[in-house]
Amino acid sequence: MDESRQSSWTGAGAALRKAVPPPALCGFLLLLALIFTVSYVVGAGAGPVAPGMHGSGTSRDGGDGGGGVDDMGDMQGGHG
Repeated sequence: MDESRQSSWTGAGAALRKAVPPPALCGFLLLLALIFTVSYVVGAGAGPVAPGMHGSGTSRDGGDGGGGVDDMGDMQGGHG
């Protein structure tokens, strides 16, 4: 009678072990979350990279800093 109870517990334990991810995966995900958290904190502490730089606005063809072909000057392929 003790054997039947013990085998039912081992079956439940096996099902529980299948539902839980492997410890290596849990450790990897924890390390990944820790790295992202540390990098976010360091980036927030460093501040913006270029505080004076702003986007060109809503239009691409006439705004400041649009970077069109006119900005390239006389670079027409070596004719000179």
